[in-house]
Amino acid sequence: MPAPSQPAHIVPVNLGSRSYRVDVGAGLLGSIGAVANEKFGKLSRCAVITDSNVGPLYAATVLESLKAAGKNPVLITVPAGEFSKSLLTAQDVCSEMARAGLDRKSFVVALGGGVIGDLGGFCASIYQRGIPYIQVPTTVLSQVDSSVGGKTGVNLPDAKNMVGNFHQPAHVIADVATLKSLHQREWNEGFAEIIKHACIRDASMLPLIDEVAAGGGDLAELIRWNIAIKAAVVEEDEFETLGVRALLNFGHTLGHAIEAAAGYGQLLHGEAISLGLHAAALLSVSHSTLTAVEAGRIIDLLRRFDLPVQLADSFETEELLRITRMDKKFEHGKIRFVLLSTLGRAHVSQEVTEENLREVISAIRNAE
Repeated sequence: MPAPSQPAHIVPVNLGSRSYRVDVGAGLLGSIGAVANEKFGKLSRCAVITDSNVGPLYAATVLESLKAAGKNPVLITVPAGEFSKSLLTAQDVCSEMARAGLDRKSFVVALGGGVIGDLGGFCASIYQRGIPYIQVPTTVLSQVDSSVGGKTGVNLPDAKNMVGNFHQPAHVIADVATLKSLHQREWNEGFAEIIKHACIRDASMLPLIDEVAAGGGDLAELIRWNIAIKAAVVEEDEFETLGVRALLNFGHTLGHAIEAAAGYGQLLHGEAISLGLHAAALLSVSHSTLTAVEAGRIIDLLRRFDLPVQLADSFETEELLRITRMDKKFEHGKIRFVLLSTLGRAHVSQEVTEENLREVISAIRNAE
């Protein structure tokens, strides 16, 4: 087995006693054994949670690295797809962990995309009232977003991420080499979150996104930049009590509703968020100070990654509103909607009404 590569970038996430770092680079999967020893010392028993797509590609490398470091891993594989992000699957995973003899001195490795990261982190957070875990994200979406910040959870049939908690990882390994195995659609969906980060926090990232869209640019640097943005927001507002972390929900209010209405797995998460970003950009023009030119820049970027910007007629407006009312961002009958003041600056507004949502749903339905 070749020696693992050193990370090209290290991004610290400073959260006091819950601090950790994110390693970004190519060829890092083989470093997980050394990381586990660094973080957990003599703890040996662990579960590697993955799915039926990622496991055949990368589980052997991870297991070999852990065993070489003196760890005793058990591999737990769930079916690939959003349907595995459920309470029933979490129960199955925890049962397998118990059968394998994991105890409070064990740890979890979540190897896969956002579904596995959320599911694996959730299982780690509830098993034996909480054991540590390492995130090993293998998609653009999970590397730049869901693997950092400690949000774990599963879906209910009608509402995304409604059952979960905050459980920060002990470490994150973002191996950009794993992104080469993504299908084009999975690659593209991650850029919805990258575009979102540029919109809410740092518009100077937009030229690099353009370069990557054209087939060039420094991908590892783009991943690092996005992780640094996510880390900074999490550091400011870890438990989403100050309103800062809520800014990460730009495009997600309607996006989550569209994803749920489609039936989980019918639209990829980033595809649903793309539609939500289109809607949020239009509302930022009508209810904030974003210019129409700036909104057009967002929509054009989404199109460059073949992300949807037109809502299909099969989505019923009232059904989307019904699902939105169940969202965590709906409080005391009012929607906490994230709007842009300009590219790179966002704020939370309670001025967006259900009638405004009806209007913007119609607008993105009729988009060309």
